[in-house]
Amino acid sequence: MITRSMLFCALFFISISAQVPVIPREVLFGNPLKSQVSLSPQGTYVSYCAPYNGVMNIYIQRREGFKGFGAAQVVTKESIAIQGYFWSFDETKLFFMRDNDGDENNRLFSIDLKTNTVTPLTPKGVKARVSFYDEKTPNTMLISMNQNNPAVFDLYELNLITKKLTLREQCPHNGIAWVIDHAGQVRFLFAVTGDGGKQLMKRMGNSWEPWLVWDNDDAWSAGPWFFSEDNNYLYCADPRDCDVAKLVKIDCVTGEKIIIAYDPATDVNGCVMQPRTHALQAVYWTKERDEVQFFDSEYESRYAYARSLDTGECVVTSRTLDDMHWIVAFEKDNGPVSYYYLNTHNTSVYSLGDHRPQLRNYDLSPMEPITYQARDGLTIHGYISYPIDTPRAQLPLIVYVHGGPWVRDSWGFNPTVQWFTNRGYACLQVNYRGSVGYGKKFLNAGNKQWSRAMHTDLIDGVQHLIEQGIVNPQKVAIYGGSYGGYAALVGATHTPDIFCCAVDIVGVSNLLTFIRSIPPYWKVFLEDMYRRVGNPDTEEEFLKACSPLFAIDAIKIPLFIAQGANDPRVKQVESEQIVAALKAKNIPHTYMLFHDEGHGFAKPENRLKFMAAAERFLAEHVGGRCEA
Repeated sequence: MITRSMLFCALFFISISAQVPVIPREVLFGNPLKSQVSLSPQGTYVSYCAPYNGVMNIYIQRREGFKGFGAAQVVTKESIAIQGYFWSFDETKLFFMRDNDGDENNRLFSIDLKTNTVTPLTPKGVKARVSFYDEKTPNTMLISMNQNNPAVFDLYELNLITKKLTLREQCPHNGIAWVIDHAGQVRFLFAVTGDGGKQLMKRMGNSWEPWLVWDNDDAWSAGPWFFSEDNNYLYCADPRDCDVAKLVKIDCVTGEKIIIAYDPATDVNGCVMQPRTHALQAVYWTKERDEVQFFDSEYESRYAYARSLDTGECVVTSRTLDDMHWIVAFEKDNGPVSYYYLNTHNTSVYSLGDHRPQLRNYDLSPMEPITYQARDGLTIHGYISYPIDTPRAQLPLIVYVHGGPWVRDSWGFNPTVQWFTNRGYACLQVNYRGSVGYGKKFLNAGNKQWSRAMHTDLIDGVQHLIEQGIVNPQKVAIYGGSYGGYAALVGATHTPDIFCCAVDIVGVSNLLTFIRSIPPYWKVFLEDMYRRVGNPDTEEEFLKACSPLFAIDAIKIPLFIAQGANDPRVKQVESEQIVAALKAKNIPHTYMLFHDEGHGFAKPENRLKFMAAAERFLAEHVGGRCEA
């Protein structure tokens, strides 16, 4: 059957197909050719993830004599995609994690490379995290699991020979993570305070007592990172006495603080340590692009050579223990991720190819930084991407809202952004107040501003582009997942005159039910949630006013809703209750439910099915083109 939207897509495609070729959805959203390229600890093997029967699995081949990935051997044949993996120090095993159809109960497995035997190492239905694994104790791993209490993560010692798990530390109700030194000793417990702050707790006799406290203004960007080489100092991100998080090192006995790295405008975002000695080598900040400060001159010179190999952001993704062999990835905004092998001693190099090589057949859009003033004077940062070879005047626009909300958009390749621009839309990504990285004042300016100033930051970005004549005010859509899905629902209910349609992926419709149904292991963060969003027990009317479900009478634009049935964060009821209300009021909408997905669409067949439907929806209501 040919539908109206299919006919519209076909006619629009015919009218502009002579301009820029349509990038097939499979090229953008299907499985990549390769990802998670890594080296084994001694450098004997190159490993990576690639499709096997349509599912991302692990492949390996010997590094010596490498002649391309075609010679690699598949070593796992899982039916659910592997989410991450790492090597044993003796290179005889691989460890990998996966959940069950999006339930986020990540389970640890090992595979013996001699026998191809896959062994589950943690129980089914339990969320597990690897907390410590070091070459000095290669047969022991420390695992955090919520087996005994789904709300907290006790620490277990895993014997990799016998596969036996032994309880080592029970987690108090306010614990977040174990802070373990390079010798495998638990030195601190990272925990919350009663008012939503954070603290490092030290064992005093039989109890854990506060040792270092960050109040709730500082708490989000604060926390422990790693120990010094001698285990005498703990490096932390620390925003005390400053607006931004600095990298500091703290004497584990006296508590004396030494500032290591600081940028007056941006929170510290990451660091590099020497793989064997654990010495600090570099520190990163994320601004419009990444910026780096070096603490090791030899690493700096090696990195400078690696950076000369290609364009884009150079990321060292894997190193051998002797630091001789590197895998580097180059992330670009308008091209695929490119991988290289580098011998840092003799600077021999060979290309490992691209994660999505077919993208090289198409012109992709650059991602440009954008800055504007919100209506209350706050400076807002973000990115804008435009269609290739199209005048920047009266364009249709997609406001693509990031999830979280306490994360941020950053520069680099984004398949959704390229999808939008290739179909003829400009794409605006806004780091609205409440986004991280810009200091605690900017973060805390988002407190209790869901549907309020966090949303008007988006609207102010749209108006900024309209005033410049770049955007057609009649052709603006809002699209996002998680918090971005909530923002799309807010756009349809609270500001329907701004947008011509909205696409919500696993978005919150009712803040009361959302907060009351969070996963058990989020309950430790409830006080912080109350402070940043609202308390359903004391602020019910306020949260109703911020919830799209209670404003559906205002909807006058087409609405597309998509949900994963196994989502543990934004549960199915969040979509079902607003869909039921839309049906009851005969408000037109589209709803897609995926029974084998969670918080987003991990399986390529589901992802492609959703993208095809969303593309037709956007083409019909915003006016872009779609794949024939």
